[in-house]
Amino acid sequence: MTGGVGVEELLRDLAPRVLGTLARRHGQFDACEDAVQEALLAAAQRWPAEGVPEQPRGWLLTVATRSLIDQWRADSARREREVAVATDPAHHAQAEADDTLVLLFLCCHPALSPPSQLALTLRAVGGLTTAQIAAAFLVPEATMAKRITRAKRQIREAGARFTAPPTPERGARLAVVLHVLYLVFNEGYTALYRTDLTAEAIRLARLLHRLLPGECEVAGLLALMLLTDARRTARTGADGALVPLDEQDRSRWDAAAIREGVGLLSATLGTGPVGPYQLQAAIAAVHDEAPTAADTDWPQILALYDVLAEVAPGPLVTLSRAVAVAMVHGPRAGLAVAGTLDADERMAHTHRLEAVRGHLLERAGEPAAARTAYLSAARTTASEPEHRYLTLRATRLRAADE
Repeated sequence: MTGGVGVEELLRDLAPRVLGTLARRHGQFDACEDAVQEALLAAAQRWPAEGVPEQPRGWLLTVATRSLIDQWRADSARREREVAVATDPAHHAQAEADDTLVLLFLCCHPALSPPSQLALTLRAVGGLTTAQIAAAFLVPEATMAKRITRAKRQIREAGARFTAPPTPERGARLAVVLHVLYLVFNEGYTALYRTDLTAEAIRLARLLHRLLPGECEVAGLLALMLLTDARRTARTGADGALVPLDEQDRSRWDAAAIREGVGLLSATLGTGPVGPYQLQAAIAAVHDEAPTAADTDWPQILALYDVLAEVAPGPLVTLSRAVAVAMVHGPRAGLAVAGTLDADERMAHTHRLEAVRGHLLERAGEPAAARTAYLSAARTTASEPEHRYLTLRATRLRAADE
C-alpha cells in the first residue's frame, strides 16, 4: 500500500488490535498503551509521506515493542524481560479479535469512574488522541491527559489482568461496555456537530457485534445507533437551526442505515431476553418507518415505552413516555405523566422536562404557560442550537398571543 489516503482510519482500526496483542504478551496495560501511542504518532508522521507499509500492523507492533524495550532498559529491574520482548510469535485473526474484546472490558473496568471509562475506551480502543478526546468533551487537553493517566494507574492498582472477565462477571461488564458506547454516541448526537463521536461509537458497536454476534443487546445497541443517526442530516436546517422530528424532511434520512438497523432488530428480537437497547431501537424503527409524522404508530410506541419503563425505569424514559401518552390520549394526559417528575432531583439540572412541558402545554392550547416553560428550558440548556430553538418557540407563541 502507498499514499496517505485513509491513514487516520487505518490507524484507528489497527490501534486496539496492536494494543491488545502487546498487552496480552507483556501485561502492564499502561506501559503498552503508551508504547502504542508512540507507534501511532510515528505512523501518522511517516506514512502519509512514505506510504503505508505492506504489513502495517507488523510495523506498528515492531515500533511499539521497541518503545517498550526502551522503557524497560531504563528500569534495571526489568532488564531480564528484554529477551522475551524481542520474540515476535505468529498471530491469528481470532487471537486479535479476542484481544480487542478483552481490551474493551479492561477499559470499562468497574474500578474506573464513568468519565474515565469513556476517555480510556476512546483512547485505547477508538484510537483517538488525547487532544481529540479533550475537544469532544470540552475540557483542556491537560485535564484529559491527567484523567487518562489516572485511569491507567487505577487499572494497575486494581490488579486488573489482560484476561477476559470471569463468566459470572461477564454480563455485568458487558453492560458497562454497552453503556460507555451508548454515552459516546449520545455525546456526539446531542452536540449535533460531533459526527466524529457518533461515527466512532457506531464503528466500535459494529466491532463489538462482530465479536459477540449472539448477544442480543449488542445488536440492539448497534441498531439503535444506526436508526437514530439515520436522521442526522435532517436535524438541522440550512441556517443550522434545530428541526424537531415531526418537521424533518424524511427524504433526507439515510435509507440504507434504516434498512440495516431494522434488519439487525428483526434478526434479534425473539432470540433472547429483550433489553433496553432493543426496545429503544424498536421505538426508533417505528419512527423511521413512518412515511410521514402523521403516519407514526403512536399506540405501538406507547406500548414499547410501557415495556421499557418496566425493564429500565428512569426519569428520561418517563419523560419520553409522557410524549407518547400525549400523542395517544391527549396532551393533558401527557402533562400528568410529566408532572410526576417535578420532585425528581435528577431532572433539576436538565432542560428536557420544561421543554416537553412547553410542547405539551402548546398542544393543550395554553400559549402563555407554554412560553414560560420554553424560556425556562432555554435558560437551562447548554446547547446553543437547542437554546435558539426553545427561544424561537417562545417568541412565536408571544407573537401569536398578541
